[in-house]
Amino acid sequence: MQATVDYSLLNRQLEALLDTRDWLTNSAQTCAFIQQQLSDLNWVGFYLQHQPNLLGLGPFQGLPACHPIPFSKGVCGAAAREQKTQRVDDVHAVADHIACDANSRSELVVPIVINSHLWGVLDLDSPLFARFTEQDQIGIEALVATFIRQTDLPNLTSSAI
Repeated sequence: MQATVDYSLLNRQLEALLDTRDWLTNSAQTCAFIQQQLSDLNWVGFYLQHQPNLLGLGPFQGLPACHPIPFSKGVCGAAAREQKTQRVDDVHAVADHIACDANSRSELVVPIVINSHLWGVLDLDSPLFARFTEQDQIGIEALVATFIRQTDLPNLTSSAI
């Protein structure tokens, strides 16, 4: 059983940590913060939309990752395509799951949408079955909202970074 996480406190801590508006710094800091603060995670990272219907690897914590990810495949692709959070208890039960790390069992992916345009997704993986609860989903969505609010996010499909 997972310990209860105080997402309200984590949100205040993340807000204080993100003391620059720089998207790259804030992306890296957000990944490191979540990886350190939550238990039983084996990967936390951003996938960014640089091209239509395709996600490219961004800042992350964990083992080397899959790149690129089309919107048509996997849990990250579904979150990007639907612009809706995906919480999966058993990734091996997802027919088009992209297995970057065979040890990953569950996944939570939150889309980052600015003015109806997908900027990217935040992906959390765990080696535990059903690691992510509804409380985790709500809490991580709140952390993503803080990241968006504290960060100047460039239009990655139309500008050099």
